[in-house]
Amino acid sequence: MAKGVRMSDIAQRLGVSTVTVSKALADQKGVSEEMRERIKALAEEMGYKPPVSTRQEAKRSYNIGVIMGEIYVEKYATFYWEFYQKIITCAVQENCYVILEVLDAEREQELEEPKLVQEDKIDGLIILGSIQSKYLRMLKKKCKVPVVYMDFYDKQLQEDCVISNSFYGAYYMTNYLFQMGHEKIGFVGTVLATESIMDRYLGYRKSLMEHGVQERADWVIKDREDESSAYCFDRIPLPGEMPTAFVCNSDLTASRMVKSLQEAGYRVPEDVSLVGYDDWLYPGLCDVPISTYSVNMPQMAKAGIDILVRRIGGDDSRCNMQIIEGEIVLRDSVRRYQA
Repeated sequence: MAKGVRMSDIAQRLGVSTVTVSKALADQKGVSEEMRERIKALAEEMGYKPPVSTRQEAKRSYNIGVIMGEIYVEKYATFYWEFYQKIITCAVQENCYVILEVLDAEREQELEEPKLVQEDKIDGLIILGSIQSKYLRMLKKKCKVPVVYMDFYDKQLQEDCVISNSFYGAYYMTNYLFQMGHEKIGFVGTVLATESIMDRYLGYRKSLMEHGVQERADWVIKDREDESSAYCFDRIPLPGEMPTAFVCNSDLTASRMVKSLQEAGYRVPEDVSLVGYDDWLYPGLCDVPISTYSVNMPQMAKAGIDILVRRIGGDDSRCNMQIIEGEIVLRDSVRRYQA
C-alpha cells in the first residue's frame, strides 16, 4: 500500500474538492454516481487507506498520540502533566484514546523517530511543549498523520498550533504594574529559550514603550543557564541596582525569584513586587500568592483535539495558529508603589 495518500491527493488528480472525495468514499449524497465510481477507482489505484478511525465509523474512535519531552517531566506534578490530563479529558469526550510517549534528550538529539510513529499506532499526533526544531523537521518528513503543536509554535514550520496569548498576557501584566505606580520594572526570563518567552518579553517591551520608559539591559535577567535548557535556576541572580517590580515569564520562575529576593533580604511585595504567567505552581513552592496571567488549559486542550478530529476526517485547509485568551488573576505579590 502506498503510504501517506490523502483525500486531497485524490481530489487534486480529479480536479474536485476534498469534500467531494470524502462524500464519495463515505457513500454520502451530493456526488454523482459517475464521479463516485471514478473517485473510488482512483483511491484504490493510488492505495488510499482511510484513517483507523474512519474504518470503524460506528465507533468513531481515534487514537491520538501525545509526545512530551522528558525535560517537562519531574518527580512531582508539572504544568505539562496537568495540561496532559486536560487533553485526556477532552479526548474522551470525543471518543478518542490517548497514548503518551515521553521523548528523552538522547533520542531527541539523535533524531530517533517516536515509537508511536514507527509502529503506525495513531491517527493524529500532539506535540506538547516545545522541542528542538531539527526534531520537528524530521517528524514533518516522516509522520503521515495530522500534527498539532500545543503551547508552542515553530516559526520555520507550518503546522497547526494552539498557544496562549503570551504577548498580550505579559503586556497586560506589565500594564498592571504601571497602574500600581511602578515605573522601574524588570523582566525575568531567558528571552531566546522559547518562542513563548520571547513573546512575553515583547509584550513587556510594548508596555514599557507605551509608558515612555527605556528598557535597561541589566533588568532583563536570565532564569536558566542557556537557551537550550528548560530548567530554571534555583536561585536567580539579582541586579546591582534593583527595580521596584519584575515581570516573570512563568509562575515557576516567579516563585524562584521570590526565594532569591528573600534570601537577599528583600520582602515581597513590601520591597519588590512581581507578577508571573500561566497560573500554575506546585503547592508549597512559594509562600507568596502570585498575581499572574492564567492560561486557559481546558480551552487549549479542546482546541487541539478539535483540530485533530477535523484533520483526521479529511480537512486539509491551511494550517493555522489558534491563540487562546486567558485572564488576569490578582493575588498578593504586588503592592502600590509610592516613592
